[in-house]
Amino acid sequence: MQLSVWTYEGPPHVGAMRVATAMEGMHYLLHAPQGDTYADLLFTMIERRGKRPPVTYTTFEARDLGKDTAQLFQDAARDAAARFQPQAMMVGASCTAELIQDDPAGLSEAMDLPCPVIPLELPSYQRKENWGAAESFYQIVRTLADRKVERAPREGRRPLVNLLGPTALGFRHRDDLVEIRKILDALGVDIHLEAPLGASPQDITQIGAADFNIVLYPEIGDEAARWLEREFGQPAVRTVPIGVSATRAFIAEVAELAEVDPTSALGDDSARMPWWSRSVDSNYLTGKRVFIFGDATHAVAAAKIAHEELGFKVCGLGCYNREFARDIRAAAKLYDVEPLITDDHMEVEDAIMAAQPELVLGTQMERHIAKRLGMPCAVISSPVHVQDFPARHSPQMGFEGANVIFDTWVHPLVMGLEEHLLTMFRDDFEFSDEAGPSHHAAHAPKMPQTSTALQSAEPEAPAPAVTPVEAVNDTIWTAEAERELKKIPFFVRGKARRNTENFAADQGRSEIDLDTLYDAKAHYAR
Repeated sequence: MQLSVWTYEGPPHVGAMRVATAMEGMHYLLHAPQGDTYADLLFTMIERRGKRPPVTYTTFEARDLGKDTAQLFQDAARDAAARFQPQAMMVGASCTAELIQDDPAGLSEAMDLPCPVIPLELPSYQRKENWGAAESFYQIVRTLADRKVERAPREGRRPLVNLLGPTALGFRHRDDLVEIRKILDALGVDIHLEAPLGASPQDITQIGAADFNIVLYPEIGDEAARWLEREFGQPAVRTVPIGVSATRAFIAEVAELAEVDPTSALGDDSARMPWWSRSVDSNYLTGKRVFIFGDATHAVAAAKIAHEELGFKVCGLGCYNREFARDIRAAAKLYDVEPLITDDHMEVEDAIMAAQPELVLGTQMERHIAKRLGMPCAVISSPVHVQDFPARHSPQMGFEGANVIFDTWVHPLVMGLEEHLLTMFRDDFEFSDEAGPSHHAAHAPKMPQTSTALQSAEPEAPAPAVTPVEAVNDTIWTAEAERELKKIPFFVRGKARRNTENFAADQGRSEIDLDTLYDAKAHYAR
């Protein structure tokens, strides 16, 4: 197993935690040692949940390995069933406990627990978090769904639909559901079940009563949807409504399956992105180069929005979940870029440096990468940290989601233009570097004060004509060249610096002065 400081996905039992924590009346018994007990950190601290996750650990220690750890598992199972009285229980092993081969699935089947048990076989050293969530949800549906359930005749009632895929610790899943409910209500379609998020095991037993399914997050819900299609004949909507055009396509697809008129839902004029895209202001950002990386669903949707709705140029596209590599490769062909399929953040950083985009759209890893490289960035996908679970309503799906995306993506670039205007007045007393932010006057940095006596006692030495202020890769920037570089807008300044340093290295120049800077500019302008 690859060990790294950062990882895009946890082991598959974390995916199972996300499903169990999303549901009501479900409990997850995890055979795990001390050190694997971090569910509380994930869900109460990062997602800010108001209750603890329904996860029980056996928590065996090193000294227990010489004893019967299987007995520890059985005792923990009985205690959890008695204490929490769940409607159903999931059982499995963490990546560490998998090595001792206690077989939680077999042990639980022999125990005759007072509730249905869903055994999970999650190969921790071959698979990862999203796969674990999808497999867990699939096993729950397969185990609990009542195959005798039949759909009621369509005459005289509104269509019924299941929403599949939202989980705990999902990127804006809670807010997306609000927007999807609005769309379905406008269409006259009733929601039979939302799962896993908010569903109970008892609800899952009736999942076959819906007329069709909507797969909102394919990484989680598609496997279960395919099984429901085979067992209950339920067709599925797989268009993900992220972006204005995708939301319109989603409405049309749902309306066709539900046999309803889409006009009312399509008439929603709350999306502001189409108006802006037709405005003069949008011309300032047309052709901006954007690098996109995340889970396949959000990355493909982001590329479509960037290319078709905002007029950006996609200069990089990739995902970390290899199960959906085919979708990324198909999308990459549309934008004539090389697809990047990797779970190594260092490869992603190298690709971003090579592409030199003007905007990065990615996960919390890409946010850190972009910050180091001096590039603007917006987060579009898990994995994310606490700041991407806002208290406010902040969806990605539907027309309101398109507004949120517009704000999140465009503002870093617009602020870059504003910063450029400020640099034009850098010598003005109000906008100089020493003045600090004008709206934070109380905290503005002050120039160091020196006494008159000290100034008279130490006469100022004449400054050299050229002062080396920074050396990068054995290349020295003069103070004059540095001042000129600062006149370049900050959101492309890093690219200009790297291009100039590469030019100087190719020319064998050890010092970058004004002439070198201008020569590099002329060279790359050809």
